[in-house]
Amino acid sequence: MPHAIRIDRHGGPEVLRYVELELAPPGAGEVRLRQTAVGINFADVYARTGLYPTALPAVLGQEAAGVVEALGPGVTDLALGDRVVYAGSPGAYATARNVPVDVIVKIPDGVDDETAAAMMLKGTTAEYLLLRTYPVRAGETIVFHSAAGGVGSIACQWARHLGAVVIGTVGSEEKVALARANGCEHVVVLGRDDLAARVREITGGRGVPVVYDAVGRDTFEASLDCLSPRGTMVSYGNASGPVPPVLPLKLTEKGSLFLTRPSRKHYTLTRAETVASAAALFDVVARGAVRVDVRQRYPLADAARAHAELEGRRTTGASVLLPGAP
Repeated sequence: MPHAIRIDRHGGPEVLRYVELELAPPGAGEVRLRQTAVGINFADVYARTGLYPTALPAVLGQEAAGVVEALGPGVTDLALGDRVVYAGSPGAYATARNVPVDVIVKIPDGVDDETAAAMMLKGTTAEYLLLRTYPVRAGETIVFHSAAGGVGSIACQWARHLGAVVIGTVGSEEKVALARANGCEHVVVLGRDDLAARVREITGGRGVPVVYDAVGRDTFEASLDCLSPRGTMVSYGNASGPVPPVLPLKLTEKGSLFLTRPSRKHYTLTRAETVASAAALFDVVARGAVRVDVRQRYPLADAARAHAELEGRRTTGASVLLPGAP
């Protein structure tokens, strides 16, 4: 019998329950996967707490890798035994499940299941942020928050590969070395350094054309103050809480700034976009320009501990849940 992590109410990590689930045969356009590794993301925390609207009861999780065990009617481009990975399909915290083919891509040779599961959502997020939300150009200096975290670890390496000078932020002195290893030429320790002042110092007072911020409430104002005129503020997460309401006039006063709150689902509206985004990610990984560092592994049943450590900012790099672990 398959097992899953389910919530019946919103709250802290304690609401995560390891339960048995019945699994019907895959429907039209679906495959059944035996899951081998499940990615953990802050979006899962937002769903658990209710910050992201989630119908209850709910199985959490957005991405996983696995092996195709059954094909639904009409599925022709996958075969039994294929190693695959997906992102953006709620319900990933499970040992087995049915998944729509539209969100699935095959895992290339040379990429293991843990790496694929850990990088798919975070890596394709980095892809749309750097290549499509604000296309980073060689020679630009940018700010990327949480440079030692899941998305940040990938995005900072990728931005460096694109030729950008990366100013990364971290939450503690212990994470500085990791941020530098991820391609950050400059590292700002939040809570110790004055972010805006340091960015102005690095850029000779000009500021930067873009800030990528998944921290949210605690860094939003300082992030705006880092931007040059007509700069772009990309707020794509809320690790410290949601950003308070913003008056449009404030954007004018700070330099006719652009503000966007992107979501991956709007950058993968079609299967073609999903496949192209994954292909771009696999390409930079294959080139060695981006490495994916899985630093934390937890049994699926231990998801509550994984959430507590993620929220407490005690993790670095990527984390995965292992459905087959005891």
